[in-house]
Amino acid sequence: MKISEIMTSDPACCKEDQSLQEAAKLMVDNDCGEIPVIDDDGGLVGVITDRDVCCRAVAEGMPAETQVGDVMTRSVVSVTPDTSLEDCLASMENSQVRRVPVIDDDGKCCGMVSQADIARTGSDAKTADLVQQISRARADEKSSGCC
Repeated sequence: MKISEIMTSDPACCKEDQSLQEAAKLMVDNDCGEIPVIDDDGGLVGVITDRDVCCRAVAEGMPAETQVGDVMTRSVVSVTPDTSLEDCLASMENSQVRRVPVIDDDGKCCGMVSQADIARTGSDAKTADLVQQISRARADEKSSGCC
């Protein structure tokens, strides 16, 4: 199975100069926890996650007008529409991420793949293994019993 078969196409995106409030509203309106951040040409430059907003901005007392570019995640794991489901799972597990942007041959964001998309493929074993691998404690983090 290829990622193009399960991805969410044409995801909501934002730009680095948009406010955190605008990005958070996009998350609410689109029922998602991650928004790709694109440049003027549609190229992927990062992502803004609900965790970025909460832990990097709100917890630090930053105002809602803070720009996405100030707190977004710049090092992004991505896949292409032709990536196999198995390769995508391996990337997500190795990077311990719950969502990955899908980019086309020009580096433009054309979709998103999430744990939920993988769960809808119908493979309980794949989903369970993905959740287990993503949720394992990282070597540089203490287990807090949260998130």
